[in-house]
Amino acid sequence: MNSKSKIIGLGTYLPHRKLTNYDLEKMVDTSDEWIVRRTGVRERRLAEKEEFSSDLAIKAVENLIERHNVRVDDVDMVIVTTFTPDHFTPTVSALVQGYFGMETAGTMDINSGCTGFVYGLCVADSLITAGHSNKVLVIASEVASKVLDYSDRNTCVLFGDAAVAMLIERTNEKGSFIASYFASDGKLAQNVACSNLSIKVNGQELEKERLFQQNGKFLYEYVVKNIPEGVCNLLKKSNMKFDDIKWFVPHSANLRMIKAICDRLNFPIEKTLISNEFYGNTSSASIPLAIWMAVEESKIKSGDKMILYGFGAGLTHGGLVIEW
Repeated sequence: MNSKSKIIGLGTYLPHRKLTNYDLEKMVDTSDEWIVRRTGVRERRLAEKEEFSSDLAIKAVENLIERHNVRVDDVDMVIVTTFTPDHFTPTVSALVQGYFGMETAGTMDINSGCTGFVYGLCVADSLITAGHSNKVLVIASEVASKVLDYSDRNTCVLFGDAAVAMLIERTNEKGSFIASYFASDGKLAQNVACSNLSIKVNGQELEKERLFQQNGKFLYEYVVKNIPEGVCNLLKKSNMKFDDIKWFVPHSANLRMIKAICDRLNFPIEKTLISNEFYGNTSSASIPLAIWMAVEESKIKSGDKMILYGFGAGLTHGGLVIEW
C-alpha cells in the first residue's frame, strides 16, 4: 500500500448509564463470576431510550473536536460503521453531516458487523490515497442494547453501546496504513443475525424477530480456527514479522476468545489491547475504543506499528497494519 493518509486524532462517547454484572444477576440466570470467567466483561454502557447511534456519533465527533482542536466543516466524506442505524434511511452518516453543516461532504454507512471499523478505515485511506478526498471522518457508533433480548443470558451479558470518531487527513509524509486483508463467508451468515424485512437468512428462519441472536459455540470455534490464519495473511502482506508489531488490537468479542487467538499466534496478551472489561462487546466500536483507552493511558507512542483485526457478522473478518 502506498498510503497518503494519516490518523490525526480520535474522540469518543460512552453513554452514562452502566449495567453491571450484578444488575444482570437480577435479570437472568447468571452470576458475576460466570460472566467474568466466560467473557471478561464486568460492566457495559447502555444508551438511553431516546439515544440512538446518530446521537452517540455526534457526541464522539464533538469530543474529537474538543480534544484535538480540529475543524470538521471541511471534511470530504463521513463514514459511519454500525449495525444499529437509527433508520432504514436516512443514514446515520447523513445525520452527522447535517448536524455539523459539512456542506461539501459525502456520506455513507457501512454495516459489516464487528469488522466494520477496519472496513471504514480502509475505505477512508483509499479515498484519500486515490485523490478523491483530503479529509475523512470515520465513526463507529453502536447501540446494540436496542436489539438485545434481555431474557437471553448468552447474548445480553456480552454487549454494550459506544461511539468512537477518528479523523483521517492527506499527508505529504509517510502514511499511517501499511497493509490490509479481508475475507468473508456469507454461507454462514445465519450464525450471527438480526432480522429486518426478512425473518430468514440463507433459507433458515431465525428464532427471534428483530432481535440479535448468535450461535456462540459455533462462532468461538470459527474464530479460533480462522482468525489466526487471517492475521498471519495480513502480516505476510505487510512484509513484517510479529517482532515488528507493538500492539495487537482484535475485536473485543470476549476475553476467552482473544486469549485463544493470542495462544494460536504465540503473541503475548500483554501486548494486546482490548476494551470489553468495562464496556462489553461494542461491535464495530470495540477496536477504536481499545485504541482510545490505550492512548488515554499513554501506552501507544508515535511510530508504534499495530495490527487491527475485526471479525463478526457476515461472516466477515479482516484487518489492517497501521503505524501510529
